Amino acid sequence: MHKLCAELDLPKPSLLTSMLMFCIRSHNRNTCSLRAAALSLLWLAGACSAQELEPRRWNHLPTGIHVAGAGYAYTHATINFSPVLQIKDVDADIHTALAKYIQTFSVLGHSARIGVAQGYQHGRWSGDVGGEPTTIHRDGFTDSIIRFSVSLYGAPPMEGKEFAAYRAEKAKSETIMGAGLIVQLPTGEYYSNKLINLGSNRYTFRPQLGVLHSRGKFSMELTSSVWLYTDNDDFYGDTRLENDPLYVLQGHLTYSFRPGLWLGTGIGYGYGAESTLDGKNKGDKRKNLAWGGSISYPITRKVGTKLTYVGTKSQTSLGADTHTIALAASVLW
Repeated sequence: MHKLCAELDLPKPSLLTSMLMFCIRSHNRNTCSLRAAALSLLWLAGACSAQELEPRRWNHLPTGIHVAGAGYAYTHATINFSPVLQIKDVDADIHTALAKYIQTFSVLGHSARIGVAQGYQHGRWSGDVGGEPTTIHRDGFTDSIIRFSVSLYGAPPMEGKEFAAYRAEKAKSETIMGAGLIVQLPTGEYYSNKLINLGSNRYTFRPQLGVLHSRGKFSMELTSSVWLYTDNDDFYGDTRLENDPLYVLQGHLTYSFRPGLWLGTGIGYGYGAESTLDGKNKGDKRKNLAWGGSISYPITRKVGTKLTYVGTKSQTSLGADTHTIALAASVLW
């Protein structure tokens, strides 16, 4: 268990998950324009949150350990809307406090882990709406996240000296394959009569498949996932929101200097999640690119820290460009 806490991923900000809607004030208060603006922001939120980059999620860990972590993340976003909405120069600043708990165990002879993450956010959105400067603030809890994963190949369940001996044997070359499921619960702050919400008011299921190959001090990781959304039957304006699946692929390259001290970089791409509002298809497929890097530093054998940067850019004329920096610490027992 040598400095394993620094090997574990701490929760990252959902980037624009908190930006599920921006409060629009138009001179004519047109309901259709309000709904279009709300849908545009939901489009941005889902696209960016899908671009989280999490390295080392398939790493081999000993069974029977517990990890608790906390962190802070700051996100700045520049948002582009359709000109017909008369919304321009929109910026967002999101502050997120994060907490996470992870436990590892054995399932039918395979290593497994389960984690729970929760965020609390403060956000400020400002922009020019119909020629009028507008600023909105929101504070509250975000949707809760639960993740379960299990190894399919490699990474057998082990503890103590047996685990240490196995890791020493596999130090030169190793391949691990795993599967996981993330469930996003509709527990965040949500009001159907407001255009800005911190919660999504629906479940999201994200099945994942991943492979990790290590050779010496380098490791390469590839993860594919599909976001499956339930319907939001209480979307703004008494409407029903549906989304097609969103397909996400991300890859990482990591260099380990020594146990607990590593440097990683990653890139990801998300495509899909076309929206349907009250049965009418909106033709708004998402195309988003993400990139970032992380460095982990162990303080003691059981306490570690990690600094992360993630940037995203919409590959269409409408969307958000974001920059997020996060600092987190974890402790294991």
